Amino acid sequence: MNDAEVLLMVDDRPSSFTRYAARALPDRLVLLRFAGTRPDLPEDYLLETAHLPAFWVREGVPQAQEARRYRGWAAGLPVPPTRFCNPSEPRQAAAQRFAQLAGLPHLTEQQVTLVRDKAAMKARFRELGLRTAEFARVRSTDDVERFAGRHGWPVVLKPVDSFACVDTHRLAGPGELAAIDLGTRDWMVEEHLGGTEWEVCALILDGEVLDAWPSAMPCRPLDIVDGAMNANISVGTGESPPVDLRALVQRIVTGMGVDHGYAHMEFFLIDGEVYAGEIGVRLAGCEIPANHGHAYGFDVFGATLAVYLGRRPELEYRERRCAGDLLLPLPGSGTIRRITSREEILGMPGVVDAVLKVGTGDPVTARRASHNASGYAHVVGTSVEEVERRMREVLDRFTIEVVPAQEADAVPA
Repeated sequence: MNDAEVLLMVDDRPSSFTRYAARALPDRLVLLRFAGTRPDLPEDYLLETAHLPAFWVREGVPQAQEARRYRGWAAGLPVPPTRFCNPSEPRQAAAQRFAQLAGLPHLTEQQVTLVRDKAAMKARFRELGLRTAEFARVRSTDDVERFAGRHGWPVVLKPVDSFACVDTHRLAGPGELAAIDLGTRDWMVEEHLGGTEWEVCALILDGEVLDAWPSAMPCRPLDIVDGAMNANISVGTGESPPVDLRALVQRIVTGMGVDHGYAHMEFFLIDGEVYAGEIGVRLAGCEIPANHGHAYGFDVFGATLAVYLGRRPELEYRERRCAGDLLLPLPGSGTIRRITSREEILGMPGVVDAVLKVGTGDPVTARRASHNASGYAHVVGTSVEEVERRMREVLDRFTIEVVPAQEADAVPA
């Protein structure tokens, strides 16, 4: 790879990865932004990244036309981008199509379908010889009830292109269907699996899985959106699941023809057997990638940038411990009245980093999503149990008060 190669990166929300890339590649990074994401890009973040060239894709304009405009714009840069990275799950289809039109490395339309349409994804898993939960596409509540009649309640109902558990529901019986509007989206239903749910992340270059890092989840995502502790713990110790994770991800990567990138997968371990859940070819959500850096003692974001730039990263690990991201609660919508300070969080046992996304006086909107949070803390320990215990200690000491909008409006100035 030529060290002068430039990366075009989709930027639809501030993240640890994009901030790292902005610092690490000040002369070799170009941002691709979609006009519809402007509300998700705060003014302070736009100022923070103002030194980087950014191309805005306009709303309502044919993508082929925007790609032609981009190519003319990029030709005026000192070095036009030759590589592409999309960290965004919901932008996958639009971003990869844009990269194709711009003449950059990209996922094909079929690959995007396989990593975004969860029914197509599970069908491919089965073609590759992997077990999955029973599943079916559904168009009506009658379809859901027929499925449950064959496979039993509870079931999990979700849009085929959902992410972060948005609009995903665990239904205990037919009485819970009335509250859900299937509308015009494409939906699927699947059986609810028991066992232990795990995550695994991997880096891929030239079709090869370079390494894979497991994560434990103290609580399942569907429990998280209903109020359970929101955390992931990278397991750099002997507590990792008894599964050849590199081989597992390699089977899928090969079966989907993925050439390079970061993959994030969920799977279930039931009586020693692996059941494939879902996979995304983009960075994991929340702060999961950073967990791996803390757990193994290496530059995980630098290694990720390397594979997107076509280079083989140096995966030299200096640590072997457990490290997790604890998402701090955001209990409702309104205005922040009080919140524990970052300094106080950093003083708690095992906390090595903390970020607050909101402060006193800020307006906030809570969402039913697995990434709903007021901030996060990275917590380390010698075992999964120690990290989880320390996380619960943080939650016990963390305070946030949100005044509902109507109450805040009623307080005299």
